[in-house]
Amino acid sequence: MNDRPAKVLITGGSGMVGRNLQEHEAAGKWDIHAPSSKDVDLTDWDATREYVREIAPDCVVHAAGLVGGIQANMARPTDFLTQNMQMGMNLINAAREAGVPRLINIGSSCMYPRNAPNPLREEQILDGELEPTNEGYALAKICAARLCQYIRSEDSGFNYKTLIPCNLFGRHDSFAEGKSHLIPAIIVKMQNALKNGDREVEIWGDGTARREFMYASDLADAVWKNASDQSDLPQEMNIGVGQDHSINDYYAAVAKVVGWEGEFVHDLSKPVGMKQKLVDVTRQKKWGWMPATSLVDGLTKTTKFYLEES
Repeated sequence: MNDRPAKVLITGGSGMVGRNLQEHEAAGKWDIHAPSSKDVDLTDWDATREYVREIAPDCVVHAAGLVGGIQANMARPTDFLTQNMQMGMNLINAAREAGVPRLINIGSSCMYPRNAPNPLREEQILDGELEPTNEGYALAKICAARLCQYIRSEDSGFNYKTLIPCNLFGRHDSFAEGKSHLIPAIIVKMQNALKNGDREVEIWGDGTARREFMYASDLADAVWKNASDQSDLPQEMNIGVGQDHSINDYYAAVAKVVGWEGEFVHDLSKPVGMKQKLVDVTRQKKWGWMPATSLVDGLTKTTKFYLEES
């Protein structure tokens, strides 16, 4: 009798999602292969095809990607489209060719139209114009999700499905200037202001735009939950907390966590992206899962991680 643990291939093994997956307590039940871009270039079809065939996983979690905040997306739209498109197409097609029965594709709430009514429902994808500040990234994510859907429609033996998480933050996030997302950027700003004795911190726009953020370890929990059994998972499903906050709220929350007391100033000339981005979690609740980490606990853990690593 073969009692070996099931083998899972996690792309983006050195990224925030990949590393949180590997740190999760459920990871010990799996034989994990989590390559970084140095181990296999997913934009190279031949290399991707050979790697997947050699590993022969029972399940693939596609978490790799070129990621960044508004600044990075606006500065490099070509890279965000082509590199993410190539990674998704190559990896998913290689998995199908190798006969991998299960694949979890990690999407993004950027896939939703910019003017779609909130909360964002899965059926709204491709129902309107995308947000220009991250359109390339969004198009690549939509194509990967559709490819999973097409493959499964042609052969139900390929259980390829897409999870669409809200914005994420947490351990192993990127805190590099110009590359980080909102929360790590705020943490860096607050810590620098605290260290330098600054009395003012700048916020892009008026701070009223609303975002939903989930601690990355909670996404890992959801991924491992359905990695074992995808039978009742919809083709596409949002993963979120079901609640959003304004940009001003996030700045205030981080300031309280780090102990900074000062004033915020707003630069109204800066881009802010979509006015609101809150995902509908109806399907997720029906599936029987909700995240466990509160915003304050997540911010505290993420700030601690940043201070330890910086």
